[in-house]
Amino acid sequence: MKTEVSVAATFIGGLLSRGRASLTGDQLQLFTHTLSDALLEYYQHHWFPHAPCRGSGYRCLRINRKMDPLIGKAASAVGLAQEQLYSSLPIELTLWVDPSEVSYRIGEDGSTCVLYKSSPLRTKTASSADTSAHRKEKLKTRQSK
Repeated sequence: MKTEVSVAATFIGGLLSRGRASLTGDQLQLFTHTLSDALLEYYQHHWFPHAPCRGSGYRCLRINRKMDPLIGKAASAVGLAQEQLYSSLPIELTLWVDPSEVSYRIGEDGSTCVLYKSSPLRTKTASSADTSAHRKEKLKTRQSK
């Protein structure tokens, strides 16, 4: 979760640094850190690596003529005025922070772009472990004949 959250916070920070916010390097770093901490806390009980789509709406950061409260909170921490925040970020932005993937869309009709994607977790389930043990046993039986 830390990687996905870091990617999302860094992306929003990058948009701010290119916008009209005029943040110093220290302010930008504080913003990114504050947003990361807020997202980690907010997502704590809504992160399901084995079912990444579960809770996706909860983990969606949205600016749609209204500022996402978590982004607004991080901006307040660095003294960024609401006007500066709105003028530095797209009017419409959707950012999905899911296990193994972070993606975004600018505008309602924009394309979805992937910022980060990792391989899904591969764990052996009990049934696959049983099947593997069963195959080994069959092989031993064949070899002993």
